[in-house]
Amino acid sequence: MSSFIPNQNSASTAVGIAGPAEQGLIDRFHRRIDYLRVSVTDRCDLRCQYCLPEDFKGFEEPANWLSHAEMARLIGLFVGFGVKKIRLTGGEPLTRRGVSDLAARVAALPGVTDLAISTNGTRLARHAADLKRAGVRRLNVSLDTLDRDAFREITRRDHLQDVLDGLDAAHREGFESIKINCVVHHGSHEDDIARLLQYTMGKGFILRLIETMPMGASGRQYQYVNLNEMGARIAERFGLIPTVEHRGPGPARYWANAGNIPMLGLITPMSQHFCASCNRVRLSVDGTLYLCLGQDNQVPLGAALREGASDDELRRLILKGIDNKPERHEFTTAPERIVRVMAKTGG
Repeated sequence: MSSFIPNQNSASTAVGIAGPAEQGLIDRFHRRIDYLRVSVTDRCDLRCQYCLPEDFKGFEEPANWLSHAEMARLIGLFVGFGVKKIRLTGGEPLTRRGVSDLAARVAALPGVTDLAISTNGTRLARHAADLKRAGVRRLNVSLDTLDRDAFREITRRDHLQDVLDGLDAAHREGFESIKINCVVHHGSHEDDIARLLQYTMGKGFILRLIETMPMGASGRQYQYVNLNEMGARIAERFGLIPTVEHRGPGPARYWANAGNIPMLGLITPMSQHFCASCNRVRLSVDGTLYLCLGQDNQVPLGAALREGASDDELRRLILKGIDNKPERHEFTTAPERIVRVMAKTGG
């Protein structure tokens, strides 16, 4: 195990692992890390053009996937460090069996105050009730258009109605929050986005527009659009006003309706990055801990776990990783740096 254990003189080890919840995870830039995103699979049943090539074959081998028990063990260690917000993601998490069971194990961990899941919605209709019973409080559903032909072009699949049926099922279950994530790039049409906002407002969902990022070859073929300008135009069109009262665990900035209910959010990693307030890290399906979406800093927690690392040894690895969390991404200065696809990192 010595190859995985940080040097005993490292700054991370100096912090110590006694009383981890009291110490928390604080990086070199004084950011408190209290949000963990966990990819339960890198597989997906869609092939969105900005995410995965149609013929992509570079998925992780199933033998390297952490079991749900292994994932729950690592998540528990993060929760012991004061991490309160957990999101299960992918790939498409609902393509893996037993995700509701994993969600129930995570929801039962003392200290978890917010359990959410990100999904493309294609399988949500059959899983919504189980996820709600398991303790999932919030859903993020990816949807870029309400036009069937445009959806088929973007995703290379004809599943728009499945997504809409899934959203209806989730709405009936009464999740605390349902957010629609819409990726925007130079080929997106503003009128199409406005139509999507009209739909989400009618359903009581929140639409969040996300600037496309240069993740892998697929992501780099799309030029981002400055959403600060587009978002302001669309918000004005629907009579929405900026608000700072509804900031959640993520980086979105929101506009609300006259009743002060958030309706539109912007996530702007390219035009106005939010690295100074980053509070998250990501765990991939094989247990690799990624410290930044736009950097390659990583810690092989899964490999250490499978080689027999104790909880204390895994905690030291986590501390070392947090100590090496970079200050910011380099999407704008070195877009070629990240060659892994978004599905591998965990969204």
